[in-house]
Amino acid sequence: MRLVLGLLLLTSAVLAADDGARLLKLFADDYAWQLREYPEFATSQGAPGGNDRWTDWSLDAIERRRQHPRENLRVLETIHADALLRDDQLNYSLFRRKTLQDIERDRFPGELLHMDPLFEGVHRDSISFLLKNPRNTVKDYEDILARLRALPALIEQSVALLQRGVERHVTQPRVVMRDVPAQIDSILAHSLADSPLMQPFGKFPLGIPAAEQARLRRAAAAEVDGRVSPSLRRLRDYLLRDYIPNCRESIAVSALPNGKAWYEFRAREMTTTNLTAQQIHDIGIREVARIREAMLATIQQTGFKGDFAAFVHFLRTDPQFYFTRAGDLVMAYRDLCKRIDPELPRLFGKLPRTPYGVEPIPAHVAPSETTARYEPGAADGSRAGMYVVNTYKLDSRPKYEMEALSLHESVPGHHLQFALAQELENLPRFRKDAYIIAFSEGWGLYAESLGLELGLYQDPYSRFGQLSYEMWRACRLVVDTGMHAMGWSRQRAIDYMKANTALTEQNIVVEVDRYIANPAQALGYKIGELKIRELRTKAERELGPKFRIREFHDLVLSGGSIPLDVLEARVNAYIAAAGVK
Repeated sequence: MRLVLGLLLLTSAVLAADDGARLLKLFADDYAWQLREYPEFATSQGAPGGNDRWTDWSLDAIERRRQHPRENLRVLETIHADALLRDDQLNYSLFRRKTLQDIERDRFPGELLHMDPLFEGVHRDSISFLLKNPRNTVKDYEDILARLRALPALIEQSVALLQRGVERHVTQPRVVMRDVPAQIDSILAHSLADSPLMQPFGKFPLGIPAAEQARLRRAAAAEVDGRVSPSLRRLRDYLLRDYIPNCRESIAVSALPNGKAWYEFRAREMTTTNLTAQQIHDIGIREVARIREAMLATIQQTGFKGDFAAFVHFLRTDPQFYFTRAGDLVMAYRDLCKRIDPELPRLFGKLPRTPYGVEPIPAHVAPSETTARYEPGAADGSRAGMYVVNTYKLDSRPKYEMEALSLHESVPGHHLQFALAQELENLPRFRKDAYIIAFSEGWGLYAESLGLELGLYQDPYSRFGQLSYEMWRACRLVVDTGMHAMGWSRQRAIDYMKANTALTEQNIVVEVDRYIANPAQALGYKIGELKIRELRTKAERELGPKFRIREFHDLVLSGGSIPLDVLEARVNAYIAAAGVK
């Protein structure tokens, strides 16, 4: 009997080892496929070999890529999940969840919405990636030249996708496309020497001989002037002549074919919950009411005489709250970040090795950009993270929002979370690179609430700015679901935001158009933050004096970007273990 039992245990161990090895191979194969199929992703990861290519957006390539998650699922179904070690079981579960989500996403023709003023399009992403290409050797510059040469073909693929969208009645709303031709014009308006496309060739490393520099610069100028700029003009003309006139008047994704199911899928994907649009809408309304009370109390602390609308008008128009020079705004952001950095060890036990910087958003896209964003550093450490801030229309960039914004986009928000995830050991690559909106953006919003614990929000205006930012995310739950599931107009969404936040009108218009162009994406922020805050409150209540804030934060960030139910299970296990110590 003992011999039989021993043989069974040995067989089980062998099967587990075999299944574990095949699972790791699947992860490695999938990562290699991602690098191969999406060269821009490879560039962002610092992975060599793809810096001279663009993603193939031909219809054949798109259809071929649609088969990949189905192939992954077939392999997963041959692996005995129950036999895996505990950590591998979680990795298996998360990868399977991601695979099924990829398959479901392919039900909807997202590739036909291939261009917008905020997120996607050759006029935005491709130029951005040219600037991210390594610039250390002659080969690096030859790679940039290769991408320049391939830009016209990429532009033609983009036009083909947009035209297919017109034919299938799957287009962007006309209102959100209004600024895209001007964004292209802003690239073309520069002299050749000042073109954003020539920026990589403006300064070379000392190790590249002057003759080589001159050759590379001439070759780039010939490509930009002779082929790329004419292609961009043709794209602009196509948008003005053919695409935008045929774009839909409706703003709701639910107005598209199969659009109601599309929005429901997007809401589940972005929140990692099964909340309905109505449930999310109701959560938003409750949060708006709660935050409004806190904002009114803060107004009283300022001594201002007048109602909420008058105070918001005062904030939007009084010169004391705005910089008059772009350089001063950027320097103020840098100074603020360096005030936050030394305070972090009070709330975090583990900090990332990867540094970060602060830079302005490129001028050619700034008018349609949000107030700021974060760009992760390269996984190999060759590129720092970057907090990128908008200096367009300085009278729409108030000082009282800067502290909350910086906590979200730099530290302890996105830079801390993304950099730590990249540096995690013993995790498969897909978990290190994961960007799950509800977790990552929920963490960013939660990070804003840590300002008081980090010594910020010392004046009521900055505190009001933090509340206004929280209100902004609560309003998103209302207006996003309102526009895409409940028949709200764009103007109703703008008016709702104006009535409940201190955001400037420029920011509100950009934000509402963002929700139109990228349905449900904005829902994850507040849903994720509410869950993280709920879990912290639970840990504080159940652990009492045993609760350690640094332990809690390190735990939350130690698994990478994960679905909210997985985070909840991890925190519950932590509470149970800490409670018996």
